[in-house]
Amino acid sequence: MNRHSRTSPALASEADAEPAAARPNLGAVSVTQLEDWDRGLLAPQLTFTPGDARKTGLPDNSVDLIVTSPPYWNKRDYGHADQIGQEATPEAYVHAILECLEEWKRVLRPHGSVFLNVGDTYFKKSLLGIPGRIEWDAINTGGWLVRNRIIWAKESGMPDPAKNRLANRHEYVIHLTATPDYYYDLVGYSESVGNGANPGDVWMIKPERNMGEHLAPFPREIVRRAIMLAAPQQVCATCNVPRRRVIERTADLDPARPQARRAMELAKKYNLTDDHIRAIQAFGVSDVGKATKFQSGTGRNSVEVQRLAMEAKAVLGGYFREFTFAKKRTVGWTDCGHDTPARGVVLDPFAGTGTTLKTANAEGRDAVGVDLVPHMNQAEVGG
Repeated sequence: MNRHSRTSPALASEADAEPAAARPNLGAVSVTQLEDWDRGLLAPQLTFTPGDARKTGLPDNSVDLIVTSPPYWNKRDYGHADQIGQEATPEAYVHAILECLEEWKRVLRPHGSVFLNVGDTYFKKSLLGIPGRIEWDAINTGGWLVRNRIIWAKESGMPDPAKNRLANRHEYVIHLTATPDYYYDLVGYSESVGNGANPGDVWMIKPERNMGEHLAPFPREIVRRAIMLAAPQQVCATCNVPRRRVIERTADLDPARPQARRAMELAKKYNLTDDHIRAIQAFGVSDVGKATKFQSGTGRNSVEVQRLAMEAKAVLGGYFREFTFAKKRTVGWTDCGHDTPARGVVLDPFAGTGTTLKTANAEGRDAVGVDLVPHMNQAEVGG
């Protein structure tokens, strides 16, 4: 584990609990609305500086999210002596990416994330497994947590002349964090992209056309999704704490689903109270085992929670668990009380033509770009 590591991979399971955004005590003295900070915010800023992704020159703890796509190994030569991607071996390439991750951990704030878009390479008739090698070393050498291996599934692609294997139609977007308590807004993301409370780790996104000289732009939609998930809209300039969504569960189910509609009918018929519903939700999807011993979602002792939940189960029967999938409502955002608002900051250390930076600005975040070869004055990618 390196000297910048903040956590052990053994703690990764802690990040699988209820999203931290639902806990208003994190850096908060009150709960207010995003609009309450708007008056103190400047317009989104875009900054670009020539430099190496392994040595950005940026201040420590200055970035909330990194979204980037480094050159893939042995694919394209960008004509710079210090470029990444033309190493003699895949092992040397992975080492270069780990050097980048070391630097990125320094500039990331403790709640920050990296979304790393990286593809594989065929060499001597075999895939090299480069994304997996990066993940393995990031975990075991770099002290990172790999939270997801997102599959970017392409709806189309370049023609492939191979006759003895299938055409490649996907790449990886690896989500890495340095700590288990990172910023993550799954509720807002799900509301935007749809397809349920947790839309899953396969992103069907059409590649975008390159309108400039940069050889390998990646889609704005990848950037947009990463920003929605992991770049806070607002951060305190004094304490660097992000504003997190504060949500509460409701008793509202989807009436279009027959099971949900029947659950609501039974709850109304037998006069189940809000406390009954909260007790059901405290148990989660599983109403046995650990939940009956440790959950106390209504704020009362666990014995009372169990009593209310069992009363509800007696009348709901098999529809009991429907209320664990009730809709959630945003009641506000955590407020640290310093009254020094700033925007979330997104970094792309392989900035290219600035797809990440321009998308970040469009999404209301400040953007910082670093690259050895500036392409910021060239045409943007197009659909």
